[in-house]
Amino acid sequence: MKAPALTALAAAAALITTALTFTAQAAEVHVLNWKGYGADEPWAVEAFEKATGHKVVNDFFNSEQEMLTKLRTNPGLYDVVMINAAFNDQAMAEKLIQPIDVSKLSNYADISRDKAGSPMLNHDGKVYGVPWTWGLTALAINDKAFDTPPDSIEVMWDPAHKGRVVIRDDAVEAIQFGAIATDQNINDIKDMDAVKDKLASLMPQIRTFWSSENDWNQLVASNQIDVGTYWSGSADRAKTHFKLPVSLVVPKEGAVAWLDSFSIPVGSKNVEGAEAFINYMIDPSFYVEWDTKVGAPVSANDKAVAALPEDAFNRKVMGDPEVAKRIQFQAPITDAQREQYLQLWQELKVNVK
Repeated sequence: MKAPALTALAAAAALITTALTFTAQAAEVHVLNWKGYGADEPWAVEAFEKATGHKVVNDFFNSEQEMLTKLRTNPGLYDVVMINAAFNDQAMAEKLIQPIDVSKLSNYADISRDKAGSPMLNHDGKVYGVPWTWGLTALAINDKAFDTPPDSIEVMWDPAHKGRVVIRDDAVEAIQFGAIATDQNINDIKDMDAVKDKLASLMPQIRTFWSSENDWNQLVASNQIDVGTYWSGSADRAKTHFKLPVSLVVPKEGAVAWLDSFSIPVGSKNVEGAEAFINYMIDPSFYVEWDTKVGAPVSANDKAVAALPEDAFNRKVMGDPEVAKRIQFQAPITDAQREQYLQLWQELKVNVK
C-alpha cells in the first residue's frame, strides 16, 4: 500500500504546485504598450504594484501594426493593451479585444463625455476601449533655429531649413500630414495626387525619418535639426523634463489629433488586474504626477486636467478653444487605404538620400 500512498501524495503535491503557479501567474498583469509612454514609468509601476498586489510585466511595440500582430500571434498572453482609438475597430472586428465592464472602474465616470462616447470605442452598447490620453502630431521646433516661432506648416518647405527637417516614418500619419498641407480632411482625402506632389516636394528638405521619441530628442540635442513633426506630449516632455530647446507649434493649417485608449485582450488571464491597472492609469493622482514629473499628453479624464496648474501646457495650450478648432482626430481607415498609403510613402522615401 505504500506505493499508492506515495502516488497520492505526489499527485496532491502536484496539484498544490499547479495552484500556486496559477495564483502567481494570475497576479501578473501583462501590458502591451509603447515604451516610455507613462504606463511603464518605474515609479508608477511600483505604486500600482504596492497598491494592488498585482505585478506588472511590460512588453512593447513600435507601431500599431506590430501591436496588432503581437495580439494575433500571442493569444492569451496580454491582459492590457494600449490602442490608438482609430485601430480599435479593427482589433474588435478580429476578436482581439473584449468588452470592458466599466462599472469596475471608479475613475471612468470622470472621462470627458466626448471621449468616452467615441464611436471608435463603443459598439452595440459595449465598451471596447477606455480613453486614456489624447494629443497632436503637430510641429516642434529647435528654438535655436528661430527668432520667432513659425505659425505655418509651410516652414517645413522653407529652403532655409533644407536638410534639417524630420518627419515620422509612418505612412498613415505622413499622408494625413500631407492632407493638412493641401487643405484637405485627413479622414476624407479627395485629391491624393495633390498630397503626393506636396510630400514629394518635401523630401529634398528631409534629413532623416524618426520612429521614436528618443530619435527626435537625440537629433535636436545634437543640433542636427530645425523643425519636424512631433507628438505634443513628447515636445512638452522634451522641454520640461529633458531641458531641450524644443517648442510645440500648432500651425494655422491644423494638426493631426489622436486618442489613445486601454483595452483588454480576448483570453486575458487576469481581467481583475487589467481593470485595476486601467483604473489606476486614468486616475487624476497618477496623471498629475506623470505630467508634472515627466511630461504627458492630455488626459481624457476631465478631473485630471483640472488638477493641473493653470499655466500647465495641457491646460493652457491644449485646452485653448482656438487650438481645438484647428485639429482633426484620426478615424479608422480600411486595409485598402492603409496599403495605398504605405505604397505611396515607400515611393516618396526613395527620394531621400
